Amino acid sequence: MNSTQAKQLIKQGEGISIEFKKSQSKLSKNVFESVCAFLNRHGGHLFLGVEDDGDLNVTRQSGHITKLYQRKQSTYSENMIFPYATMDHLRPDLIKRAKIRAKNKYSGNHPWFDMTDEELLRSAQLLKTDLKTGKEGLTLAAILLFGKDETILNVLPHHKTDAILRRKNLDRYDDRDDIRTNLLESHDRLMAFVAKHLPDPFYLEGNIRISLRDKIFREAIGNILIHREFSNAFPAKMIIEQDRVVFENSNRPSTHGQINPKNFTPHPKNPLLSAMFKEIGFADELGSGVRNLYKYSTHYSGKNPELIENDIFKILIPTPTVTQNGLVDGLVDGLVDGLVDGLVDSQIKIVQLIERNPTISKREMSESIGISTTAIDKNIIVLKERNIIKRIGANKNGYWKIIGETDR
Repeated sequence: MNSTQAKQLIKQGEGISIEFKKSQSKLSKNVFESVCAFLNRHGGHLFLGVEDDGDLNVTRQSGHITKLYQRKQSTYSENMIFPYATMDHLRPDLIKRAKIRAKNKYSGNHPWFDMTDEELLRSAQLLKTDLKTGKEGLTLAAILLFGKDETILNVLPHHKTDAILRRKNLDRYDDRDDIRTNLLESHDRLMAFVAKHLPDPFYLEGNIRISLRDKIFREAIGNILIHREFSNAFPAKMIIEQDRVVFENSNRPSTHGQINPKNFTPHPKNPLLSAMFKEIGFADELGSGVRNLYKYSTHYSGKNPELIENDIFKILIPTPTVTQNGLVDGLVDGLVDGLVDGLVDSQIKIVQLIERNPTISKREMSESIGISTTAIDKNIIVLKERNIIKRIGANKNGYWKIIGETDR
């Protein structure tokens, strides 16, 4: 550190990571106390020979005290037991859904499907006995996964996940979903919000078309839902901006700073929730999420994501550039294997619009491209004949699909 940097830090004044000590002739006892305090967090700067004119008032820093307590816990908050919570506080339909998803993922061979709801919860360690107190009950993880909304907000009043679109109205938002429900339906609503507002460029892995958007955001959404520190009132957030998506969630960090995928060591934050999401296909093995984010982001936007671990965990995912008329720059480059060979400009634009919004109407296509709905109909006929697009479902509630090699 040079003198300029030191002066800048001193100018900031004392805080959670800066401490002044007057020690001019010898080290006082509280110097070592400050060193221990920094070691209990993630370091700081201790200046000797600087006038100590005021320590940080911890009575006004309850958030930092809470974080310190969280770091010193030997158990996970998901294990908190509620002895007076019963099966009536849960939704059987959600447990049934978990059974069906697990059965489908493992091709019909999963022991959960033949269990009662209570047996499943015990098997997943969501209903258990606290060996310190002898109390038995549902865990916080069980309630977050399968609880009724009123039950969740009873045990965790601050529980919330915020989905925000902020492209035009930067002071507030263009669209928002305030999510205060169980983790399974929270996952669905976040994925739906992503599908509504982000493009999904055509991409083949081998000869199979996969959704880059789903691959990337499934991992990021899983992270803010299951790897957060639930005892912290900081709300989890997903903010879609002009050129990136920002994810934030409260965290009990094992390291600090940006994660490097080359030397990253996975550290489970809520093992029971992680195991449940893995069994039902909402997440993969621990550690694979970081690899997938880096692997597929380069195909999605041409850039790498950033993962930053601190008290607030952040994921920054670059997105393809969306032009003013709603089309995705460079999207045609992703339409491989000759799918667009011989198409006219309006037909390519229709494919681009469908990539961005599969539920788009013909009227919306007409307004975006600047041609009549009759011309849209004629171009769609060509695209269908060439086996490039097809309509799934009725005109009112259906959607468009771009056909990959495996669909032909």
